[in-house]
Amino acid sequence: MTFDPDKHHRRSVRLRGHDYSSSGLYFITICTYQRQCLFGEIVNGEMRLNALGEIVETEWLKTSEIRPKWRLEAWIIMPNHIHGIVTIEQQQKSIKHGTIARVHGVAPLRDATQLKGIAHRKPDSISSFVAGFKSVTTKQINISRNTPRTPVWQRNYYDHIIRNNFSLRQIEQYIQNNPTTWQSDQLYPAQGTA
Repeated sequence: MTFDPDKHHRRSVRLRGHDYSSSGLYFITICTYQRQCLFGEIVNGEMRLNALGEIVETEWLKTSEIRPKWRLEAWIIMPNHIHGIVTIEQQQKSIKHGTIARVHGVAPLRDATQLKGIAHRKPDSISSFVAGFKSVTTKQINISRNTPRTPVWQRNYYDHIIRNNFSLRQIEQYIQNNPTTWQSDQLYPAQGTA
């Protein structure tokens, strides 16, 4: 299919001008493709992960191993999405022969002047994290269920920059209560689709 700007509106939902690799607290929500309930079920107000949910959990927990300046705060895997608060601590930049030497996950980054276009993601940013997380979990989930090239995640994700303690406490409470409020959640699947 050819790109048609009148049909294919790819506007960013990110905050314009914000550096999503900068220090701070970020609330992230990533939903499954067509909001399919893939990761388990809610039983008596508690999330019970299945094998696919355990794959997602394992990869989520690897985040701070892969990204030493990142800390996982409150998070939960739900049947068709994951919510998490991530802290990014101040990153040190080192200059090496006129280019910034930094790490994109664990892969070396080319000279920043060579990176152009929509596919470029800033190293150690929320978008590079989400892209890597989706890629790894999709591959593992599709191997597990023998469904090559089947989408697992929706195209985008939701993020919120947490700017104060009041907002942080509200989001932490929302995450903690998510399983008990599942049936009234906006991500709860419509009747007949679960």
